[in-house]
Amino acid sequence: MDIQVLGIDLGKNSCSIVGLDATGSVVMRRRMRRQSIVELAAKMPGCVVAMEACCGAHHLGRLLAAQGHKVRLMSPEYVRPYVKAQKNDDRDAEAIAEAATRPTMRFVALKTAAQLDVQVLHRVRDRLVSQRTALTNQIRSILLERGIVVPQGRRSLLEALEAVSSGPDGAGVGPRVRLLLDDMLDQWRTLDRRIVALDDEFADMARNDPAARRLATIPGIGVLNATALVAAIGDGRTFSRGRDLSAWLGLVPCQATTGGKPKLLGITKRGSKYLCKLLIQGARAALPSLARTPTPLGTWLRGLLSRAHGNKVVVALASKLARIAWAMLRNETDFAANRLVAV
Repeated sequence: MDIQVLGIDLGKNSCSIVGLDATGSVVMRRRMRRQSIVELAAKMPGCVVAMEACCGAHHLGRLLAAQGHKVRLMSPEYVRPYVKAQKNDDRDAEAIAEAATRPTMRFVALKTAAQLDVQVLHRVRDRLVSQRTALTNQIRSILLERGIVVPQGRRSLLEALEAVSSGPDGAGVGPRVRLLLDDMLDQWRTLDRRIVALDDEFADMARNDPAARRLATIPGIGVLNATALVAAIGDGRTFSRGRDLSAWLGLVPCQATTGGKPKLLGITKRGSKYLCKLLIQGARAALPSLARTPTPLGTWLRGLLSRAHGNKVVVALASKLARIAWAMLRNETDFAANRLVAV
């Protein structure tokens, strides 16, 4: 069989594969396990192997790329329009193979094991932060039910818990609830120590990785954003221009037509929510200081602030910082605000 494109619909245990010849006709349909796919591909001449960018795709893609195949990973939302009626695993594999042959299709870069390791650490840190936030809110609600209003900030929370545990009457909190609060405080401190340990690890990564070290010099990027961006986009060559990166992240507004006139709406829901959150938080923190600088970026921000809401300016700055990071990764240059150009 002359197979030019091999479409694989990945599953946890078994996968469906479809082979297309040079004319696009289906010449093979099989269902096998992942290891069997690797063994089958080793016996085939080099061809295009197409998969959706999902869990396990990068690992299998690296194995197949080592055998001489050209691996193409695609976002599932780009594959969905090619699925025929009566959706099943075989039709999904056929749609994946067909989508990979489109000349305008956008592909996901194959990530290395080191990139995936950094992304795992970021996901773990994000989960720990969510757990710490949930625990903090629960402690505040318990104290509020006892008439103790705790202002925002970790210091205020620790002072309130110290007053409850060391006070003569427990500040009106019963002994059983005081024991519970002490246990919750221990959990909170454990989560805090684990988050700080991960932050220190990211700082070490940024110091030892030249690309992340350059990105960390951008105002509003910092260590977390730098390591997350390097892990997500690598050297930036997946995108031909910075605007494509902003669209991939979802930091571009949706467009609608009202009365024949285009109208900009809110930003899209596409892209990595975690990266968007990091970039927007970094942009919000850096906006006041950047807007006061006598640089081209500061002039641009002051003009935006004079005619748009602050939240819109934050998103625009986040998109600008992402494009600056892409240009620095692609061109291997350093950040210089005084000679900043549009990217």
